[in-house]
Amino acid sequence: MKHSFPHFVNETPNFSYVQLSLVDYVGRQLPLLTPFLPFSTMATEKDSSPDKLKLKTEVGLLGGVSLIAGVMVGSGIFMSPQYVLIYIGSPGASLLIWAASGLLAMLASLCYAELGTVIRESGGEYIYILHTSGNIMAFICAFTNNIVLRPTSMIAVALIFAQNALTPFYDDCQPPNGAVKCLAALGIMVLTVVNCFNVRSSITVTVLFTAMKVLALIIIMTGGVVLLIQGDTSNSLQNFFEGTKLSIRPVGIAFYQCLWSYDGWNTLNHITEEINHPEVIMSSIFSTVTIVLHIK
Repeated sequence: MKHSFPHFVNETPNFSYVQLSLVDYVGRQLPLLTPFLPFSTMATEKDSSPDKLKLKTEVGLLGGVSLIAGVMVGSGIFMSPQYVLIYIGSPGASLLIWAASGLLAMLASLCYAELGTVIRESGGEYIYILHTSGNIMAFICAFTNNIVLRPTSMIAVALIFAQNALTPFYDDCQPPNGAVKCLAALGIMVLTVVNCFNVRSSITVTVLFTAMKVLALIIIMTGGVVLLIQGDTSNSLQNFFEGTKLSIRPVGIAFYQCLWSYDGWNTLNHITEEINHPEVIMSSIFSTVTIVLHIK
């Protein structure tokens, strides 16, 4: 989850920021809503315990990749690179920090993949803390996530989406706060209904919007490659590490920007019981997503 947000800019190359905001909002909200287990996704398991509920296993490899990428590929990947470069001072050091952050995210995701195959229960950190530290610590984790962190994260993304969606309709002034809040609330309610309808519908929407965000990334990378071929390097390649700032503050802020952009790699562990063959899929999903996101 993203608990705080770096600065945002008003322009994004090659496509509308309003469109990007909508895609980012839907892609992030659906995975955030997924851990709240709707009754429509449950089925009764007729075995030794007649009252036991079992989640439907409808999430495959594509759905799992899209769930993680839907959270990880968002405003952070589009906005953070410029601030990493500003704070660290050189493109070479910036790339090193991105690589180090990606390596850290990959190692953490592989640890979670192992946890997901050993403890095959939905709930993410809550389940792991419950098994290792007991009920009190698990309750504190669940309370903090569900009452504080997740709602504030969803509200922040919803407000950003609503603000950018309404801005084109108000040329000379800011959109009214009431309209922004109403649109944000409507967006959360619509995505909640989609998620509660069934797992398949939420996965379908997540896959669709994840594909759109990846397409936006491809457009940006293509533009960069074209400029590089045309010789527009702005002397960056000749002075790859010139101007690097090695003090604690700029390095720390740059790492924060990168890690904020990579956040979301643990999303899949919240729906472990809904994954088909988690012992096979979990590690392949985490490895695949981390490798793909190294294009950041």
